[in-house]
Amino acid sequence: MNYQVKVLRAEGYPRMPWKNGGGSTEEITRDAGTGLDGFGWRLSIADITESGGFSTFAGYQRVITVLQGDGMTLCVDGDDTRPLLPLDPFAFSGESQVSCTLLGGAIRDFNLIYAPQRYSARLQWLDGEQRFFSSASTLLVFSVSELMDVRVGDGVSQLGRHDCLQLDGNSGLVEVSTHGACCVVELLQN
Repeated sequence: MNYQVKVLRAEGYPRMPWKNGGGSTEEITRDAGTGLDGFGWRLSIADITESGGFSTFAGYQRVITVLQGDGMTLCVDGDDTRPLLPLDPFAFSGESQVSCTLLGGAIRDFNLIYAPQRYSARLQWLDGEQRFFSSASTLLVFSVSELMDVRVGDGVSQLGRHDCLQLDGNSGLVEVSTHGACCVVELLQN
């Protein structure tokens, strides 16, 4: 085994203010740095209680997915998106001017922010039983099921709702099996 696996529990995620001060985020994990600087990639959950502007992250790509609530539309550099409903990911540049309009009440969303000059990223939402192989140096499995099993190589981990399995240091091809609803993020250093 040439990698390390750890399970991050939702109740342990630190909460921090948004860059623009308009709300708060629970940070799930990141590759490096502290605060809002120095990371190559970061996963987080944001609570959006009212329509309004997003923080800008120059030099980064973003992928956002509604986790809970009715959903939202985004206005990205003056263009409105389709309605973004739960578990429907949407990618945009961190440099864009972005604001959201909530379709109902408050929502929670799931965010991947990464520096494309440092990392290539693949994000996909899966449900049911899935089996795949990954050569990504970092693999993240974020659960939206109340309870799910994730098998990585010979090890099995149980994840609760919004827990995250993080595999780091993979240099080969690792077999992964998931049973439940989850988001799989694969990150490869460029």
